[in-house]
Amino acid sequence: MLGLRREIGLTAAICTAVGIVVSSTALVMLGQGVGLGGPAFFVAVVIALFINLFVAFSFAELSSIMPFSGGINHYTMPTMGRFMGIFAVLAGYFAVSTLSNAAESSVAGLVIRDIFFPDLEISSAVWAFLLMVVLTVINLLGVKSFATSQVIFASIMIISMITLSIIGLFDLGSGKPLQTSLTFDMTAGGGVLSMLGIAFWLFVGMEFVCPMAEEVKNPQLFIPIAMISALIIIFVSDFLFGFMALKYVKMEDLAISTHPHVDAAMAVLGRKGQVWIGIISLVATASTLNTFIAAVPRMLYGMAKEDQFPAIFGTLNRFGVPYVGILTIFTITVVLLGSGISDAAAIATLILAGCIGWMLCYMIANLNVIILRINYPDIKRSFKSPFGITLPIMSFFGLAYMIWTIWPDDGTGMRGEIYLYACAFLTIFAAWSAYWVKIHMKKPLFETVPLEKILR
Repeated sequence: MLGLRREIGLTAAICTAVGIVVSSTALVMLGQGVGLGGPAFFVAVVIALFINLFVAFSFAELSSIMPFSGGINHYTMPTMGRFMGIFAVLAGYFAVSTLSNAAESSVAGLVIRDIFFPDLEISSAVWAFLLMVVLTVINLLGVKSFATSQVIFASIMIISMITLSIIGLFDLGSGKPLQTSLTFDMTAGGGVLSMLGIAFWLFVGMEFVCPMAEEVKNPQLFIPIAMISALIIIFVSDFLFGFMALKYVKMEDLAISTHPHVDAAMAVLGRKGQVWIGIISLVATASTLNTFIAAVPRMLYGMAKEDQFPAIFGTLNRFGVPYVGILTIFTITVVLLGSGISDAAAIATLILAGCIGWMLCYMIANLNVIILRINYPDIKRSFKSPFGITLPIMSFFGLAYMIWTIWPDDGTGMRGEIYLYACAFLTIFAAWSAYWVKIHMKKPLFETVPLEKILR
């Protein structure tokens, strides 16, 4: 019988955590964030960093107890039951994967069209589709193919971002810095706290290495190291790149651009910078989509093994990968691409609507840690979140606040649109989860599964 294979080492695990976070859409949100708030935006970034670090501690503890491919689903079954477990995966990952894949590949399509092939009459949606095809094929060929490509993508991306930032910060490029001086205004962009939702997106996703626990060589050790290392690497690269962008591009231009990272690179190095950041953007997109396409089907695979999702999602192809989930992610993404996503507001709306589901999933993870500490205080944990349950509680309420202030109340009505998209998806997934548990499995919605049974 085919099973998942342990072929992911520490380097690939770190690159998986980094690769899902540093994406084209993250670069867009970074540019728009510094455009809205200027230097004060990085206060929100630091707060978001710590909240995500606390989340990483929670996921590391949960993964150390249950190093399984089901991820948040397995972590939730012994604390809040099957309904919440299924809902957490669908709302926190399946929704984010499809919404973000569409936004992410759309940004990549725009970059390919505008930077590399401006004279070809090929729409950005076609380029986005071709990129999805290539990455889907890579993942269908097995986890070793994924791990190799992920190391290449993430390494090129981070090294290039830091190098380009240093060139701009030390005036080593051909561009001219702005003559105006920046002011540190805590009220810019609606205030620091109102920009937390944007800052959160810069770090979200480092726990995507957890669903690959059955393929990581030493998951109890490598997974915590991978998540914490990824957050530090990302903070440094974003900090440098954000201040470089502010040095060369006006804040108001960054705030409304569909590709502010491209504008910043062009201001530093002209056409060379445009091509360079275009490559970085494509690699970032490839890295993010690569991880989404790899991790989410493995969550569905873990659920299918527990009869919590259609059994077909638990089948593997001859390369040992859950191909049905991969093809499902591809199909839904292509359908969303066909709906047309091209302007900055539409991209940001999709990103942050998915972000709400992700935040809810993180809140559930924090609750899982708290409940397991109370109900199973003596269970073996190779990693424990420090300071008892203090950090999970702080993280829980910080995430709730970020949902409440997901976008600055700027009078555009965008916050309402974000909530509308998020509520629609969350309602659909709640209904499906309730149907599957109550009708298909014939189980009480909130009946918990003993941890001992899951571990067996």
